Amino acid sequence: MEAAIRINTLSKTFGNGRKALQQIDLSIAPGEMVALIGASGSGKSTLLRHMAGLMAGDASEQGSIVIHGRTVQRNGKIASNIRSVRSGIGFVFQQFNLVGRLPVIVNVLAGTLHQVPMWRSLIRWFTPEEKARGLEALRRVGIAECCGQRASTLSGGQQQRAAIARAMVQGARVVLADEPIASLDPESSRKVMDILARVNREDQCTVVVSLHQVNVAMKYCARTIALHQGRVVYDGPSVGLTPAVLRDLYGAEADDILSLGDAISSLEDKAKPVPHLAWPTPMAQAA
Repeated sequence: MEAAIRINTLSKTFGNGRKALQQIDLSIAPGEMVALIGASGSGKSTLLRHMAGLMAGDASEQGSIVIHGRTVQRNGKIASNIRSVRSGIGFVFQQFNLVGRLPVIVNVLAGTLHQVPMWRSLIRWFTPEEKARGLEALRRVGIAECCGQRASTLSGGQQQRAAIARAMVQGARVVLADEPIASLDPESSRKVMDILARVNREDQCTVVVSLHQVNVAMKYCARTIALHQGRVVYDGPSVGLTPAVLRDLYGAEADDILSLGDAISSLEDKAKPVPHLAWPTPMAQAA
């Protein structure tokens, strides 16, 4: 089976010499929902942005990213047809990335812009069929009644649900969610994660979501990839991320940066992983 996402020897060094990613090798199968965890600065957001073709890796490492057989980047260069490739990749940002002064439905229908002529995108004119798709996506995320409101009037949780609806309308085969619940209250966080899980299940799309909370990863994702200082230090079943393993990986940082206290108290009642595709042998060495 062809991988949904294949990353080979990807590295990223910033201008100040800091190595944000170091020799990343990953394969994610179609239909997986995978958690990406790590401390701030571990490389989670950087890795997701490379997957989406928003950043290019180091040319010297000859790294590559291929999504559903289409090259996103290779040898430090973004693919020349990246706009077409991105049409199949939905990106959910931590800060929603909506245009606050525009109605919610217009923000959602921005997911169709890769399919419409330039003149229509400039004047934001959409067909009745496209509007119906947008309304259906808003219904699925539970905020259809907000379609005519300015995006800025929504709560944070509602804005994040609108951003997911935009990816639905786009018809994305891969959804990348960069800390989508980091700025939300617990109830809004639960709703957003439930929606991502439902999109993964019902639309059979691949979802990669970066998280700080280990207990959330355990509840929603059968597989977790842990990053530390730009390296993959664990890739395996989420239930394998016991407190002891986390402390081996992150040392004293584990309690503070991975919500370990919450994870420990909720391991039994919240962690219900769903049987899924096979994962690589866990790597539990510290970077």
